[in-house]
Amino acid sequence: MTLDDLRAKAESGEIDTVLVCLVDMQGRLMGKRFHVSNFLGSAWKETHCCNYLLATDLEMNTPDGYKSTSWEAGYGDYVMKPDLDTLRPVPWLEGTAMVLCDMMDHTTHKPVPHSPRQILKAQIARLSDIGLVPMMATELEFFLFEKSFDAIRKGGYRKLAPISGFNEDYNILQTTREEHVMRPVRNHLVAAGVPVENTKGEAETGQGELNIRYADGLACADNHTIAKHAVKEIAHMQGHAVTFMPKWRADKVGSAAHIHQSLFKDGENVFYDADAKLNMSDTMKSYVAGLVKYAPDMTVFMAPYVNSYKRFLPGTFAPTKIAWSVDNRTAGYRLVGDGTKGVRIECRIPGSDINPYLACAAQLAAGLAGMEEKLSLDAPVTGDVYNMTEIPEIPNTLRAATETLRSSRMLRKAMGDDVIDHYTRCAEVEQEMFDAAVTDWEIQRGFERA
Repeated sequence: MTLDDLRAKAESGEIDTVLVCLVDMQGRLMGKRFHVSNFLGSAWKETHCCNYLLATDLEMNTPDGYKSTSWEAGYGDYVMKPDLDTLRPVPWLEGTAMVLCDMMDHTTHKPVPHSPRQILKAQIARLSDIGLVPMMATELEFFLFEKSFDAIRKGGYRKLAPISGFNEDYNILQTTREEHVMRPVRNHLVAAGVPVENTKGEAETGQGELNIRYADGLACADNHTIAKHAVKEIAHMQGHAVTFMPKWRADKVGSAAHIHQSLFKDGENVFYDADAKLNMSDTMKSYVAGLVKYAPDMTVFMAPYVNSYKRFLPGTFAPTKIAWSVDNRTAGYRLVGDGTKGVRIECRIPGSDINPYLACAAQLAAGLAGMEEKLSLDAPVTGDVYNMTEIPEIPNTLRAATETLRSSRMLRKAMGDDVIDHYTRCAEVEQEMFDAAVTDWEIQRGFERA
């Protein structure tokens, strides 16, 4: 939707509200609802928000330890500058449009470096400098529940019942029973400019997957964020809850957000070499070598919460080891599309709780490092990677992953010290909150017997 389109729809009464949104550290949409007349009058240029929105936890607490903002500094403003290329209708909300914003310093009007959208844009710019465009796609897995968010919250998040009672992977009968949610998800997102390809049942009770067509890196992250938000809102409208928490129950398979990626130049996939083994160009080999080498460094961006690491279990289609393989779902990286011009690499490490801007930016930074260092790629592994003791493991706790992020020279060079320090502190806050919590497991185990 262009600004002129919005003016026409405002004049006809079709649209009266504009959601002016930023993306926070957790990958959520935050912002304001403008009357369309005010947005068209001035807010399409810029508006403002409190700078604490890029220094909170999931609960919107204001933890200390951030250089960018604090009580001592007074929690001032950022400028929210609408990116009019993202202006679109929101068909599932009556009379509503949406625009995503870039975050600017209130005084200098320079981009806020630790803003998720800016972090990804910076890596895309590095690729653009050498004539390359990243093309990416994310898969969104989630669980749909019988009851609503309100009912589940009031029940203390106990006795959670998924919408189905059996593994519904590719199951048409069960997914027909979910069409009152998933059909509007597909249709509304397409009408909003998000190129949905399909939805399907996933490999657990009540688990679904939404697949969106590949796009340039920034559009991919925008599409992911809008789609995740839409799934929650549309499920709510139909009386259901949905969770993108990777591991909501110990005996259930977790939810992922796999990232597919390749690099293009002049509209052609530079990962493809018709004469090379597996059709992998030298560029692709170095890029994938970077992904493998630097997987530990960027694990926090793939698994940002304590719960994220509960997903990494053998035999669950979630990887536990850092290796690449050809069409092998036990590996952290899977080569897809060999023998075609669509050859690409899929990162299977991320969970469904990722901030896609941070995860995609980290992947691009690691791949670029592999290209710059002219890394050689080891032969692909074959067989059951879960049982290969010689293959290094993905960091298996947030605490371990935080330390690899803190000490990553590659990411500090690619993203800057302030950005890495900011997200290291974010991970520390999550760990500190968990360490201070008393869990149901502890009470049930030790209340009487300790």
